[in-house]
Amino acid sequence: AAASATAPAAAAGAVPVPVPLQGVSHSLGTRMPEATLEVPLLTPGAPDGPRYVTGRLLPEPILPRLPIAGTLPGADLRAPLPHPLGDRLGLDAPAADLHTAGPGLNLVAPLTAPDPDLFGLPAPRLPEAGLLAPALRTVAGGDLGVGPAR
Repeated sequence: AAASATAPAAAAGAVPVPVPLQGVSHSLGTRMPEATLEVPLLTPGAPDGPRYVTGRLLPEPILPRLPIAGTLPGADLRAPLPHPLGDRLGLDAPAADLHTAGPGLNLVAPLTAPDPDLFGLPAPRLPEAGLLAPALRTVAGGDLGVGPAR
């Protein structure tokens, strides 16, 4: 039963977590806001394998970027309002897809590939190093509204 209960949450990418404020509402004798948060589940992807390029001794990139997929945290907040404005003020910021890739490293060896003009020996050259920048891609959204209590 526990495995079947977690499967839909893992497929959704976020787990809804209600914030328990009912006890405060009962003890103070007033209406409290209602809050539900969505905690993201991050899943690492498979990095791209090394690519061997003609004329280079080391693969490119030497340290591949690791992709990670998940969602941004979401929130659903409802607060009581005075009656002239409506019963509730609501903010709904659903979890949004998040795709990232960690930094990577690219190196060029200080030797060239074997050169037939040098009797099969590699020629020296200056080493090179490059950093592959991390990437982040998401689209966040939300709704703010005033309306009756639900």
